[in-house]
Amino acid sequence: MTARLDALTSWHADWRGLRVVVLGLSVTGFAAADTLAELGADVLVATERADEEYARLLPVIGARLHEGSLAEVPDAVRAHRPDVVIASPGFPPHHPVIRWAAEDGIPLWGDIELAWRVRDKVLRPDGRPAEWLLITGTNGKTTTTQLTATMLVAGGLRAAPCGNIGVPVLDAVRDPAGFDVLVVELSSHQLWYLGRADPAGQPSPAASVCLNLADDHLEWHGSARAYRNAKAVVYRNTRIACVYNKADLATREMVEDAEVVEGCRAIGFDLGVPGPSDLGVVDGILVDRAFHEDRRTAAWELATVADLAERDLAAPHVVANILAASALARSQGVEPVAIRDALMTFRLDPHRIEVVARAAGITWIDDSKATNPHAAGSSLAAFPGSVWVVGGQLKGVDISDLVADRGTGVKAAIVIGAERSAVVAAFARHAPAVPLFEVIATETEDVMARVVELAVGVAADGDVVLLAPAAASFDQFASYADRGRRFAAAVHEHFGRGDGDHDTAGPHADGRA
Repeated sequence: MTARLDALTSWHADWRGLRVVVLGLSVTGFAAADTLAELGADVLVATERADEEYARLLPVIGARLHEGSLAEVPDAVRAHRPDVVIASPGFPPHHPVIRWAAEDGIPLWGDIELAWRVRDKVLRPDGRPAEWLLITGTNGKTTTTQLTATMLVAGGLRAAPCGNIGVPVLDAVRDPAGFDVLVVELSSHQLWYLGRADPAGQPSPAASVCLNLADDHLEWHGSARAYRNAKAVVYRNTRIACVYNKADLATREMVEDAEVVEGCRAIGFDLGVPGPSDLGVVDGILVDRAFHEDRRTAAWELATVADLAERDLAAPHVVANILAASALARSQGVEPVAIRDALMTFRLDPHRIEVVARAAGITWIDDSKATNPHAAGSSLAAFPGSVWVVGGQLKGVDISDLVADRGTGVKAAIVIGAERSAVVAAFARHAPAVPLFEVIATETEDVMARVVELAVGVAADGDVVLLAPAAASFDQFASYADRGRRFAAAVHEHFGRGDGDHDTAGPHADGRA
């Protein structure tokens, strides 16, 4: 069977009769099942709770479903005798079915490996599959993915953002319209599976980047080292440019340790003056020296910080993302003028440093997407002295370093979430002088109303109230987006009662999105 799997490196290979178990029936699991069924494989999907629409479609595409507990390996999964198991990213290494497959020597693939193997379904006009650009990092992945795709399109290329951003890579690979470049956002979960890939299933991207590294998802990976090792997989087999963050030593070390294709260059970025192989900032101008033909003595201007400020894109961590995206786009020949044009039309997604209202002289900012300490630290650096709304599901991460580094400079902290005690303890230890308020509300609909009441009581004219939780949302909310929407709604409802001068900005009102 190993020889047969090694031969499955094309859409046009013989996939017929391959016995596959697909774990999970979310958007990724269904994309895998749909792809394999179209190829003629014998597909069983195993999930604890099936999405009703996807479950209805499985027999239509020719796949079967097992729905029920996966706390132990189901008899239906064993009886299927899979040649390969394809896991959705939510299945951690310690999951019983994953451990069973590994112990029994059954190959474990993720959706990314499958997509790479069948990437030749739709070819470019030159007869080759689309190029891949890979993006990961603890924070900034989605913004950088969107920026890169926008720049590529501005440069005249057909590009699609896909992967962890929400559109499965398998859907992009199978899109009959075809693309020149796929900009693939990868989570650490997807990269863990990719790290197990056989050589035949290992991507060889044109360019890749790890934007930054900080502890996250430790409950999934088991340790900070395992999380770091998963992220480092992004650079493997890169052909043109390994882009790294000069301000984050871990990303440089990843590049130094990576096995890449001969001739691949290391391209650095940060907010300082760039070296000959870097992108950076000089006197308020974003510049590219790495891809200039005379990079020892000259550089290309990409944009100015003033330009970005007019688009509300000048926060330091956003500028860093722009530089990383520019490096990826430049690796594909996109001209500097196209990059500038792309930036003049770009907007951040909702819940990313989004101003939701200006009321009673207070600016209310929703950065609910800051789901870990690293992201929240960037947000606090952009808005020092704010009233900080913090807390939630900490995912096994210690918040103490963030409180010691940034918490001492906030005007006050309002602590939400089921794991409040860890946050309160961190403030008591590292920032005892900061006024601290706990939201003890147990009902989801009451949490943000109480947050706004407390914030109004402490914030003054000119202050910022910043929702940057440094934690996941699932203890009290359906998602980080649900948390952000409820925060904005509570602000609007409070000031809608006539408690002060009121200018509710709403999404995109100030150029943030």
